[in-house]
Amino acid sequence: MNRTFSKVLYFPITRIITGTVICFLLLVGVQNFVTKPILESAISSKPIADTIVNYISVAVLLLSYFYLFRIYERRKITELSRANLMKELFGGFILGFAILSLVILILYLSGYYSIMSVSGLSYMLAPFSVLVVAALLEEIVFRLLVYRIFENWLGTYISLFIIAVVFEVPHWFNNNVTFLSVILGLIFGFAHGIMYTYTKRLWLPLGFHLGWNFAQPFYGSNLSGLDDIGSIIKAKFSGPTLLTGTVYGIEDSIFSIVLLAMVSVLFLYFSIKKNRIIKDKTV
Repeated sequence: MNRTFSKVLYFPITRIITGTVICFLLLVGVQNFVTKPILESAISSKPIADTIVNYISVAVLLLSYFYLFRIYERRKITELSRANLMKELFGGFILGFAILSLVILILYLSGYYSIMSVSGLSYMLAPFSVLVVAALLEEIVFRLLVYRIFENWLGTYISLFIIAVVFEVPHWFNNNVTFLSVILGLIFGFAHGIMYTYTKRLWLPLGFHLGWNFAQPFYGSNLSGLDDIGSIIKAKFSGPTLLTGTVYGIEDSIFSIVLLAMVSVLFLYFSIKKNRIIKDKTV
């Protein structure tokens, strides 16, 4: 292989772009030309068909990344190792869900949150599976592609700054973005990056991301400015938006931001203590 071509092919930015494009195209291709046509014609219930389509999409994303980078980078794909999978995935989910649950508890005790009604469990079908696919897609792109490659290239600290900014930029186009939501997004990107650094696996940041996202419609909040994602609890938020969050959702409450920042610092401490930090490679 020509040396110049090889350098371009394996350059970090090339690997990020290649991985993103191929994983995304395979996801869209399988969904639109295989699973959706087959399952929607075979299953009369659209929610059930959509749920199955979405969970097949989860498998497509994971397998696409796994085989692409096993061939492309010619290595063992340890970031998808099954070691501690359940512990990290469910532990992350519980942690993400618990943080926003604590925010809700504070608002409830302050008189700023009240439950109006509770819907059925149908949300756990198609709507929840959409959250799973969305969280997985973001974590593969931002953690396994952008952050992992940048961390190995430039070191942990520079990469944490880069991923915080890169993760937040797409969220600028969400409905009802606010100053606090931008701060939240920057910390969120940092938090997931340092969680990956601590474990060097996908599962902890993925679980946290899903638990965080699920908690918002669970408690009747908008999710990142979206108000059409449904909910399990229909609730009323009242009081200062600094505390309850804006129309962007409960995640841009100052309580959510402070608690997320605390979690970020905690995992940074764990990563330093466990010697997981990759030193700056630019000096």
